[in-house]
Amino acid sequence: MAEQGAIKPGDTDVLIVVDVQYDFLPGGALAVPDGDAVIEPINRLARALQHVVLTQDWHPSGHASFASSHPAKQPFELTELHYGQQVLWPDHCIQGTPGAEISRDLLIPHAQLVIRKGYNAGIDSYSGFKEADRKTSTGLEGYLKERGFKRVFCAGLATDFCVAWTALDAVAVGFETYLIEDASRAIDTNGSLARAKNDLSAAGVHTISSAQVLGA
Repeated sequence: MAEQGAIKPGDTDVLIVVDVQYDFLPGGALAVPDGDAVIEPINRLARALQHVVLTQDWHPSGHASFASSHPAKQPFELTELHYGQQVLWPDHCIQGTPGAEISRDLLIPHAQLVIRKGYNAGIDSYSGFKEADRKTSTGLEGYLKERGFKRVFCAGLATDFCVAWTALDAVAVGFETYLIEDASRAIDTNGSLARAKNDLSAAGVHTISSAQVLGA
């Protein structure tokens, strides 16, 4: 449920646009239902915020998170990898392929950084901050803190995986964190959306709509 109240973006605010790539959009290898609906609100938010960072899923072929790498396993089944439980996905966002490209419908010419994640062959990476082993940093925390940002707004694909994990990691390292609900869409497999919402609420991530950001 979105919280009430208007927010005026300032110099210490940053929008993190998570994984708006062709493989997660309609027709893609791992299409998020209604995924293209995030583009218009994200473009509005980007016009309202001076600072924007993008994340990009960037897997090598044969990645450990692909169901095709596990004989007898199907997409969306669970397995155990060396760092814990892992959802197995269809092959997606393979480095250098059209499906891995960030959507050209995103109108964010002023984006200042693209963080690539998931490029370690044996470790998945939902969050823009840390890989799924929960140890390996992407460097995003240091970048944001070095630049003096205090407040983070997260949007993109998918709400229950990469957006939620990014927001949870942002709040965990001290950023005031907002997840923009109408600028995100979920996969919702194995109860993942309800679990993500509970985790976000418990961690103190604020859930808002893009209309609450002044200028968006």
